[in-house]
Amino acid sequence: MSSASLTMDAMPESRPAINPWIIAVVVTMATFMEVLDTSIANVALPHIAGNLSAGTDESTWVLTSYLVSNAIVLPLSGWISSIIGRKRFYMTCVAIFTISSFLCGIAPNLGMLIFFRVLQGAGGGGLQPSEQSILADTFPPAKRGMAFAVYGLAVVMAPAIGPTLGGWITDNYNWRWIFFINIPVGMLSLLLTSRLIQDPANVVRKKFSEMKVDYVGLGFLALGLGTLQVILDKGQRDDWFESHFILTLAVISAAALIFTLFWEWKHKDPIIDLHLFKDRTFAMANLMMFMVGFTLLSSTLLLPQFTQTLLGYTAERAGEALTPGGLTLVVLMPLVGFLLTRYDPRRLVVFGFISVSTSLFFMTHFNLDVDFRTLTIARMLQAGGLGFLFVPINTMAYSYLPRNKNNNASGLINLSRNIGGSVGISVVTTMLERRTQHHLVNMSSHLSPANPNMQRTLQGMSQALQARGFSSPDAMHRAYMLMQNTVFRQAAMLAYIDNFWMLAIGILCMVPLVFLMKRPQAGGSIAVH
Repeated sequence: MSSASLTMDAMPESRPAINPWIIAVVVTMATFMEVLDTSIANVALPHIAGNLSAGTDESTWVLTSYLVSNAIVLPLSGWISSIIGRKRFYMTCVAIFTISSFLCGIAPNLGMLIFFRVLQGAGGGGLQPSEQSILADTFPPAKRGMAFAVYGLAVVMAPAIGPTLGGWITDNYNWRWIFFINIPVGMLSLLLTSRLIQDPANVVRKKFSEMKVDYVGLGFLALGLGTLQVILDKGQRDDWFESHFILTLAVISAAALIFTLFWEWKHKDPIIDLHLFKDRTFAMANLMMFMVGFTLLSSTLLLPQFTQTLLGYTAERAGEALTPGGLTLVVLMPLVGFLLTRYDPRRLVVFGFISVSTSLFFMTHFNLDVDFRTLTIARMLQAGGLGFLFVPINTMAYSYLPRNKNNNASGLINLSRNIGGSVGISVVTTMLERRTQHHLVNMSSHLSPANPNMQRTLQGMSQALQARGFSSPDAMHRAYMLMQNTVFRQAAMLAYIDNFWMLAIGILCMVPLVFLMKRPQAGGSIAVH
């Protein structure tokens, strides 16, 4: 390690005056609400569009605007914390998130709602990196795994319960309450943070007047990440590069991000510290966290959609199928944190990847007659694997970094997970639609009047309908409709299976990369500082 790193590592570690677990719970509250807000509004979009007299496509900017501002702020959180102090930055983010949640709830029209969602995303973008950095500095290396387990519960469970909770609130109350529920949590978080949390000695605030603000890097980073998020969110709706709008944004995003990489690498006072990626453990941790986000959010989208569109589940019933997975995480996260103190975290990560991949291979055997119990078991197996990934990967990400780099590292690793989630959702939605069309074309080629099997099936359907009182012509017409619906459902089922295969193989490919990470010190402890 560099001499600067060694100097920083030699500094005495500051410890909070109160129980660190209280700090962990306090900082997790606001983060849970922020992660929840990335998915809770999805199911309320039709209600929002109808109430605000907006089109369905226009209403999707309620989601896109939040994700764009969130993605921009994530990598900037460490730089801003170094200017105003981490505690002050964290409290500012909580305040912005809380106030903008109230403003979203009272928004009179779609334009104002989108503007307030931009503010909400900006406030929420700084919460996750700040919390991770606070936990990394609050807990000694031996207990850091348990601390990240608390954080992991919030980040992994929130996207899973978001759609179900959002649907329940919208059906029983009003869509505005999906934003109002953030207010009491935000106020309580502000009160407790102001009283309990302090910046450690290694978090050194710089005077703004002494800093050379990298306006060029800031501008191009915001442009690149913002346009990338719009592409990922709007690409499928606009048929990707068939749209001049998407193509233009893709060129702008690629050029801006490539320029940002070269600029930030050479800049003396960069907005984001790309030199952290020279540590291969941190670099691999970011890649793996990208895949965790990819798999978590894409499967969280696929499973409820599969159960509701093909199995006929209600939103509440679909949520019940996913809930045991969340309970599995509640049980496993503390266990994983404990195991980190005794075993090589790389072994836990390998086990996690294999478990998640196994669960996805298991899902490739789903069919239109799959029962509730099988769905629940598959989700629990997947959730268990994710529990063995999130905590060890986050812990290893900080293993060989000096403490004064925690703020910058947390922003980058959270950005990796969020971008991974956005990419995952875009990939599976595109693949689902296109593979459905592919299978539909293949299956329809066998449906011809000359096919005796098809004729026998149609005749059987027609006779059954005639027995229920339909006339012969009407019965045959309905039989054709039933046949068409059956073929479409089968094609969609095959498309879901294709997605599960893709996710299973992608996760399995991560296993060899685990061994590129540095071996922890003897005794199973992590060489952090």
